[in-house]
Amino acid sequence: MRSGVPYLDTSYPRVLAHRGLAVGAPENTLLAFLKALAAGATHVETDVQTSADGVAMISHDPDLKRLVHRDARVGDLTVDELQQIDLGVGQTFCTLGEALETFPDARFNIDIKDERSAATATRAITAANAIDRVLITSFSQARRRAAVELLPGVASSASMSGVIGAVVGAAIGSRRRVAASLADVVAVQVPVRQYHVKIVTRRFIDAVHAAGREVHVWTVNDVATMVALLDAGVDGLVTDRTDLAVDLIRQRSGSRS
Repeated sequence: MRSGVPYLDTSYPRVLAHRGLAVGAPENTLLAFLKALAAGATHVETDVQTSADGVAMISHDPDLKRLVHRDARVGDLTVDELQQIDLGVGQTFCTLGEALETFPDARFNIDIKDERSAATATRAITAANAIDRVLITSFSQARRRAAVELLPGVASSASMSGVIGAVVGAAIGSRRRVAASLADVVAVQVPVRQYHVKIVTRRFIDAVHAAGREVHVWTVNDVATMVALLDAGVDGLVTDRTDLAVDLIRQRSGSRS
């Protein structure tokens, strides 16, 4: 939908690989990213925490309990310590810099998970000369803005306050409020529902599109829901199943040719 934004200069609709493609690979690893891109993802969605020695690490969780059943936090371990942890299939934690350098043509959707990561992620992005191919997001407006201020011209998507403003604006028919809520972003990334409230409606999509922004929906893993969302006009699917999403989009494209 937005023109002149390098991050969005890809095939459409977007397929954002949620933590890569964790089919035969641990999530948020170089192998998962490789599998997602090989399957046809247009973007990789990932997360950044910061190590004890101040390096941006790819990790969704702040601790290691879910992944390796270890009572330790990412922020309390050094890069060397994190990269000695076996996540399976020969994979370990990688730094954001490694991910950007390993896949120099890939676009990354980066969720800033803690306060320190606003600075450490921007250092890695700048060092990799990757500003044009990343999008910064965070539930926290403060964290998102801190990173964006350090990366002039970088794309970003709405934080929680912007999402709420857009949802309310669409619900009351105030497209001016929607536009104001999304003034400094290129997209809004939302779940289909939140707290039993349906967010992604045609009215919401139309209002966001009228503001010149894209709608990306997470985390969509079943084909029937993908079909319904694409029919409704969403611009991107954030999914654990890049393979299914890409196959569906190719089928739909072929049926229209």
